[in-house]
Amino acid sequence: MMDGSMGVTGRMSRGGVQHRPGPPSGHDGLTPKEVLGILRRHVLLIIFMTLLGFCLGGATWYVLRTYMPSYRAEALIQVLPPIEIDPTEISQMQPDKDRMYESRVTIANLMKQQNTYEELLQRDLVRETQWYKQFEGNQTKAILDLKKYLTAYPHRDADFVSVSMTCAQSKEAADIVNEMAQMFVKSQRTDKQNDISEKLVEFEKRREANQAEVDAINKSLDDVRDKWGITDISTEGAGLYRNPVVDKLTMLQQDESKLIQQISQVQAAIQNYERMADEQVNDQISQQVESKPTIIQLTQQIAVQKAGLQGKLEKFGPSHRVVRQAQELVSGLQTELKERKQQLGEQIRQASLDSARNMLVTLQKGLETVQQQREEAEKKKDDLDRARVEFERLNAKLKDKRELLAEVQTQIEKWRIKKEDPETVKVQLKSAALPPLQMTTSRHPVLWFPAGTLLGLVLGLGLTFLLELTNDLVRNPNEILRYLHLPLLGVIPDDDEDDDLPRDVDLFQVVRQMPYSLLSEAYRRFGTNLELSHAKTILIASGEPEDGRTTCAVNLGLSIAAKGKKVVLIDGNFRQPALQRVFPRRAGAGSDTNFGLSNLLLGQCTIRQGLRSTGVEGVDVIDTGLLPPNPMELLSSPRMEVLIKELSKVYDHIVLDSAPVLLVSDAKVLAGLAEATVVLCHAGGTRRGAAQRAICELQKVNARITGCVLFGAKSIKGGYFREQFRSYQDYMQPV
Repeated sequence: MMDGSMGVTGRMSRGGVQHRPGPPSGHDGLTPKEVLGILRRHVLLIIFMTLLGFCLGGATWYVLRTYMPSYRAEALIQVLPPIEIDPTEISQMQPDKDRMYESRVTIANLMKQQNTYEELLQRDLVRETQWYKQFEGNQTKAILDLKKYLTAYPHRDADFVSVSMTCAQSKEAADIVNEMAQMFVKSQRTDKQNDISEKLVEFEKRREANQAEVDAINKSLDDVRDKWGITDISTEGAGLYRNPVVDKLTMLQQDESKLIQQISQVQAAIQNYERMADEQVNDQISQQVESKPTIIQLTQQIAVQKAGLQGKLEKFGPSHRVVRQAQELVSGLQTELKERKQQLGEQIRQASLDSARNMLVTLQKGLETVQQQREEAEKKKDDLDRARVEFERLNAKLKDKRELLAEVQTQIEKWRIKKEDPETVKVQLKSAALPPLQMTTSRHPVLWFPAGTLLGLVLGLGLTFLLELTNDLVRNPNEILRYLHLPLLGVIPDDDEDDDLPRDVDLFQVVRQMPYSLLSEAYRRFGTNLELSHAKTILIASGEPEDGRTTCAVNLGLSIAAKGKKVVLIDGNFRQPALQRVFPRRAGAGSDTNFGLSNLLLGQCTIRQGLRSTGVEGVDVIDTGLLPPNPMELLSSPRMEVLIKELSKVYDHIVLDSAPVLLVSDAKVLAGLAEATVVLCHAGGTRRGAAQRAICELQKVNARITGCVLFGAKSIKGGYFREQFRSYQDYMQPV
């Protein structure tokens, strides 16, 4: 908390330079010192609320313990790992902790279902309890109470779900919890047994269906075997191709190939024999001709004749008649040999051609027969192939069905074992609830007395800060700096703060009547700070009426005049003039005239006639005069500016009192003429919003806002005012 002794806060404009408030400084939050001050101011409220909370906590504990007892019984249900146990396996994989915890959460949620509560309420043991009878048969209320007080809590690191019931009687709490736990475990076991029975029935149906399919497939396979007269048709084909149909088809295919080849050879031979009719016979026919006896005989005769001819040539010579006759005989034999060869060759060729043609016909007929047989064999083989494919399909299907049948049979055995296994049900009652011996913690005094005290303290603190934060008055210098962002020129305390101030003192002239009072010292400090701006024309402005503008203006003028300077006070508030009440006209000395500011501006009198003495040395005043019809236009006329210039030649300072800024525009006109405008905030009546709007209105007319003065400030706990007042009073005591 700041006080007026710190002087001008912030940078003050000099030489009439206008001050414009800047943006928030970033320190608008409460400081630790301010928080401590708030707590000191409301310490009694905080203490009262704390004691009230302590008493209410004790009273609540007594009422609850006496008229609303509460006992809590608890049972434990063990939750086994959520895995399907395979009885055929020795080791089982354990689930992780998160999955096991999720299983316990699921079990707890199932226990808190509405249908579970409804089933519990049908139990005779529960219906006989006083707890149930209090609802008079209203199932809805009973279920709502169970949802509130019958809880199921899954432990995080243990394999348990805690089931607890809280009610007014110890035994009933245990009975309800045990009934709930037993009912739930039994229902889970029944549900599990029913599920297993349903699965067994389902698997039995599947086994019967699979067995029927296996039987049907076996019958189809028997039909295939009986039709084709075989014992096996291997999927690899080895058994298939040993079948007589396949062997016959293979033989026919081979015969067909051979016949085609023979026909091709015979056709080539025929073509060769036909070609020999026009050409020379080949070597084969020539050899056959040479082997004929006739040809051999002729050949031998020719050889003999040639031998005889050779002897005759040697004996008679070539020209002898005998030689020529022998030569003619040899030539004739050779010619005959040649003709006989040709004749025999043609005969052999023709005979071979006819034989080849007959053979071709025979082979072609044989080929047709073989091809017909092959086609019939191929048809039989196609049927056999289809039978093989069908057999393989049936055989593969039979294998799958047998495997599936084996799996179904295995599952049936497993589910039968599970049905008899006690661990198949995942919940088991581990510990039944016993009647509790003590009430719940909610009925213990250790809870209610500290809780009530703490609650009262919190409410006291909350109410304290609520009162502080909802109060939007400008009460201290910190709030001026935080919300208005203006230099603080002075703090004028409330007159009630000065115990030495007489009750009949005139507060408008306290500086003159009580010069040694704390209030007078505050005005002098304000005047000293304001003089640093070197402004001659000073306007005291505020946002709303009754803020203390006139009091501040008059005492400011008196404090300046006390320094030997001449000051003139101008009353610019035409609506509610006040200076003529502060300084009433004295008898004589122009008392018969009522000239004032309006007369001066209308030119109805001179400056000397408008001025009058206040009776205080160095202080003169100009009253408002008669209320003009147009005050704002009159104040904004050139005569007002001329008036101020003329007065500035005679007086050291001109102090202007004005109307409220937020009500009329007169103050804004005067602010445009003043060299320094001081915004006055009343600590007991000026709200932050009003002060901010007033500053904004003055800024619109480019007013030279020098700073702010806090008027009517009261000392509060946690601030410096009270200590300052005491220090000042002690300091002013005579030694």
